[in-house]
Amino acid sequence: MASLNTVLVPLVALLVTVASASNFYNDFDITWGDGRAKILSNGDLLTLNLDKASGSGFQSRNEYLFGKIDMQLKLVPGNSAGTVTAYYLSSKGSAWDEIDFEFLGNLSGDPYILHTNVFSQGKGNREQQFYLWFDPTADFHTYSILWNPQRIVFSVDGTPIREFKNLESMGVPFPKNQPMRIYSSLWNADDWATRGGLVKTDWALAPFTASYRNFNAEACVLSNGVSSCGTTTSPPASTSNAWFSEELDSTRQERLKWVRENYMVYNYCNDVNRFPQGLPPECSMS
Repeated sequence: MASLNTVLVPLVALLVTVASASNFYNDFDITWGDGRAKILSNGDLLTLNLDKASGSGFQSRNEYLFGKIDMQLKLVPGNSAGTVTAYYLSSKGSAWDEIDFEFLGNLSGDPYILHTNVFSQGKGNREQQFYLWFDPTADFHTYSILWNPQRIVFSVDGTPIREFKNLESMGVPFPKNQPMRIYSSLWNADDWATRGGLVKTDWALAPFTASYRNFNAEACVLSNGVSSCGTTTSPPASTSNAWFSEELDSTRQERLKWVRENYMVYNYCNDVNRFPQGLPPECSMS
């Protein structure tokens, strides 16, 4: 019995640590930008800056294989046309997995476009885009990714905007074997981001700034190939890890339907011209 406790004690400690209050100094590394990314307020705030010379970015120190990831963002205010704030999970290699939030800048007064995508084994082409029902530059809002073996759910302030189910039984690849880090960057994409590249970045308004706070991860951390959850094929024993088998209840399904009916502006599953050989198989289930 002593040997079992020896295994369980560090496992429980890891699970508690993963779900604890965040500090950007502990959880993330600034990866590029030559000083344009800054950790402030004793680690409670992180800012990314973009000017004509360069953008900036950061990544998580941990790798995750399933989790419920929350981050509060306040986006570039005013005329942010041409800028993109990317916040996503990604693995490495030529057959990578990825779960994307991308915020496409706007002209002052126009709404941001929230761009989402899911890559599995190096294949994406699953874009869905939304307007938001608030000004994402006026205050912080919570952007969440639930990723468990059954589904991926994108949420904004607790409201689901997109669900991508595990449909491997229909031949649809699903991200489940490759650990992913969290990445974020603020960069110039005025060749495509705003109205297909028609609107260019106004560098007289630089530097552009996006801000981050209140990161939280209830997640399975991989270290040297070993998961802090003990196994990734069955739910962790702790009731605090209900996310591992979480699904959308009827209330959240209604919220998802409300977002799709009122705020969705592009859905690859409706783009028949893009898929002349037929829509992807998962589209028949959505």
